[in-house]
Amino acid sequence: MESAASLPANLPSKDSINEITEEAETDSLVRVSSFPIVSSNQQPRRRGGNRTSSLAARPCRQQSFSREIGHAAAETYLLTHLSFKLLRYLGVGYRWMTRLLALAIYAMLLMPGFLQVAFHYFFSKQVRRSIVYGDQPRNRLDLYLPMNSDGLKPVVAFVTGGAWIIGYKAWGSFLGLQLAERDIIVACIDYRNFPQGTISDMVNDVSEAMTYICNNIVDFGGDPNRIYLMGQSAGAHISACVLLQQAVKESRGDSISWSVSQINAYFGLSGGYNLHKLVDHFHGRGLYRSIFLSIMEGEESFEQFSPEIILQKPSSENAVSLLPHIILFHGTADYSIPSEASITFADTLRRMGAQVDLILYNGKTHTDLFLQDPLRGGKDELFDYIVSFIHAGDDEALAKDAMAPPRRRFVPEILLKLAGQISPF
Repeated sequence: MESAASLPANLPSKDSINEITEEAETDSLVRVSSFPIVSSNQQPRRRGGNRTSSLAARPCRQQSFSREIGHAAAETYLLTHLSFKLLRYLGVGYRWMTRLLALAIYAMLLMPGFLQVAFHYFFSKQVRRSIVYGDQPRNRLDLYLPMNSDGLKPVVAFVTGGAWIIGYKAWGSFLGLQLAERDIIVACIDYRNFPQGTISDMVNDVSEAMTYICNNIVDFGGDPNRIYLMGQSAGAHISACVLLQQAVKESRGDSISWSVSQINAYFGLSGGYNLHKLVDHFHGRGLYRSIFLSIMEGEESFEQFSPEIILQKPSSENAVSLLPHIILFHGTADYSIPSEASITFADTLRRMGAQVDLILYNGKTHTDLFLQDPLRGGKDELFDYIVSFIHAGDDEALAKDAMAPPRRRFVPEILLKLAGQISPF
């Protein structure tokens, strides 16, 4: 068993991570926007303006088919290159190897649904793929736009999970397509995974993406003052770090490029918020302690990247009042990240004076809420809650929601049940 106090010599240092990043194809990335700086003493600029003119200015896709093919090939090469590096770091271990095999079988069982979603992802005109938001590798996001372009729409900025290793923006495509049907814009954020980056790179990437969204979403028909930040699993941890760090900056009067006041609520789905309490749990499930410590830049960085601990620091005292409404969701049968992680985070938030709701789903696993239940179709408690929360106070939107047809099934029930049995999560 690896020692928690030291890292093996063959694991990547911060310098080696930077070398990996430099190997990535940063030359192919083109920044599409400059990011204005918002003074900490000012509210973010409201850019609603004339509704017709703002929507008419909505940018059209500029990339040609050949450029998209080139980008896809370059990303495939990059991910393959990084996968081999990751395998070298992991070495031979039965836990992660058996879970990788289970993941492959799990994906095959859900493939009927994945293929349908992939078709819409690649061919729907309502999806704007790989919009560049920064100058680092994988600084891209996907936008899911409603068919109805009347008025400025609420926006969900979504950060996908993936154990900080296999996260990808397309993992949120099903959520994006479904929320877009309810007149909600969704921005699915990509960010550097390990070993391409470590936790500070991931947090910086997502914060950069929030800068782009808050300052540019009006050009796509989104309301810059009705933004909801949402993360799932590792994405919930990263986005919570981003939100708290931003609130601390604002409370100190630092210069900022986006404001917490633009975030109407934070949705944390199946997240972990205290790294000290998770390291041994993850080790037992195949995310070995040595790898986890490398991802999190050593145990000495746990306090810096544990939202539950950040809240209790004296420097966060004035930041808590700036936080938006926080809603945490978790399944009680989640073995990847136990529901206790959300329970203790919610208790800490309440104790510090934040507005928080905790919603537990009895018997639900780590992937039930995000994958199996949506693919099952029909009523989905989590989805319905998020939509009703976002549309609260908008009688017209609520009336449309009430008239919406039941969501169709994407995967036969027998495959869903088998997937639930084989799931490595």
